[in-house]
Amino acid sequence: MSRIHSVEAFPLRLPARTSTPPGRYVPAPDARSIHPTRDELVLVRIAADDHVGWGEALSPVAPEAVATIVTTTLAPILIGAELDAPRPLTLRLQEAMRERGHLEGHHADAVAAVDMALWDLAGRLAGLPVATLLGGAGRREVPLYLTSITGIDDDTRAACAQQACSSGFHRMKLHLTSTDPRSVLRSVAAVLDAVSTVARHDASPLVAVDTHWVHDICAARLLADALADQGVWFLEAPIAPEDLRGHAELQRTSRIGIAVGEQLRSRFTFAQWAARRAMTIAQPDICRTGISDGSTIATLTAAHHIWFAPHNSMATPLGLAASLHVAATAESLAAVEFSPAILARGEHVMTGPGPAVDAGRAHLPSGPGLGVEVDEAAVRSLAAIFPD
Repeated sequence: MSRIHSVEAFPLRLPARTSTPPGRYVPAPDARSIHPTRDELVLVRIAADDHVGWGEALSPVAPEAVATIVTTTLAPILIGAELDAPRPLTLRLQEAMRERGHLEGHHADAVAAVDMALWDLAGRLAGLPVATLLGGAGRREVPLYLTSITGIDDDTRAACAQQACSSGFHRMKLHLTSTDPRSVLRSVAAVLDAVSTVARHDASPLVAVDTHWVHDICAARLLADALADQGVWFLEAPIAPEDLRGHAELQRTSRIGIAVGEQLRSRFTFAQWAARRAMTIAQPDICRTGISDGSTIATLTAAHHIWFAPHNSMATPLGLAASLHVAATAESLAAVEFSPAILARGEHVMTGPGPAVDAGRAHLPSGPGLGVEVDEAAVRSLAAIFPD
């Protein structure tokens, strides 16, 4: 039996790909959050015998908080423990803060990264892919939807969507945070018109809309009905992220699927939302739930006849690989969110290109564990210059 002998956490601030505004964080335009001026994240390294596993936390704000929790709270529980299977260890980590809000926030993010690393390590020790440890992959190619349809105006968005469709991405998502539903509808119409000119006859484009929680329920109802008339795939994050009752009412009265879940971090909270029928598409981020809870969420949402579509907008190829392993085993998979920026981030922290992506799909990594390789020297170098 292998025993864990080291647990390390690395808060990282990746080099900028383009010019950035001053400071670490800026308010997101028209949204209820702040964003980093450069990509920030946490990677976790766990070693047992002569094998190493890596995990990632989605922590674009204050990743040093997540790293501190890993090293001061979680590592002492893990070091010396036998790694028989990841789930029992992850449960111990969750319950260490059970009476102090263990399901949310930085503690949950820290557990997610450690859990991912445990699965990667367990797979490498066994010589098997994580999907096999989860019970077996139902698919080797995982459908993706493109989340990077951007632009400052409708013409730019339409051109971006048209190019994506031409390259094989027939599922895509627009990020439209205007509080004026008429503006959103105009943008959607422009994109739908653009992609209709290049779509193959056997692959009608699916276009979704993410409004980043900016609407009240009245505006969201009007927008949902109008988007349904336009044939939009789903409406994501329509109202305040904590409003479970509002999402349930909106889903009950809408003719379009409501997608939600990036803000939820555990099987317990997803179970509550699923029981209330507050979504038709569940979007857990595996870099926030971990693989243990992520795979459980896939099972419970399928039992509630809810589609499973992991959120995956700001990860590295490590987080993408984890999402693909969970998605490959999911019964009710719709697609996995994807941006080319995910692979670009890998240039800083990976030794290889990451999962292969082409024509709107990703190929499930076949190597042991998560099947991707972290550049440990690069990670240590980046962590050494993390801002104070």
